[in-house]
Amino acid sequence: MVPGAKVFFEEVRAAFAEVADGLGLEGPGERESGLPLAVATYTGTGVKYEVVLGLWDGYVEIHACRETESTLYKIGVEKLAVAAGAVGKRGGVSFSARSVKRMKKSLTGQLRYVELVHPLMTGDAESAVGLMRRAGAREWSRRPAK
Repeated sequence: MVPGAKVFFEEVRAAFAEVADGLGLEGPGERESGLPLAVATYTGTGVKYEVVLGLWDGYVEIHACRETESTLYKIGVEKLAVAAGAVGKRGGVSFSARSVKRMKKSLTGQLRYVELVHPLMTGDAESAVGLMRRAGAREWSRRPAK
């Protein structure tokens, strides 16, 4: 049985506490969206990390997000770590959240990837976006502010 949003937010806060402090991230922002998702966010120095729980599918994934004036980029941290050469191949972390124990394991593994890629994501915006594109990031056009 997939843990609910309340347990998810508690586990994310516990898992991220030390890492967020060490990387200078602020958060968590917490929301349950209209979809079967719960999302916790941590932000800092031009990058946002979204921790997403699929309440129906029982998965958890951390996405790195970066915005430019015209585009929003989003990619899972595992793909980003592989593209950066920080890890050799995909499949090194779990995404399961079918139990609290599995969720903790998944968060711990994916947080290690956040620590590995964070210095690359907070530096030069152009370099960060280039890495995200090489990793296959999704891109959304942003409407210019009026």
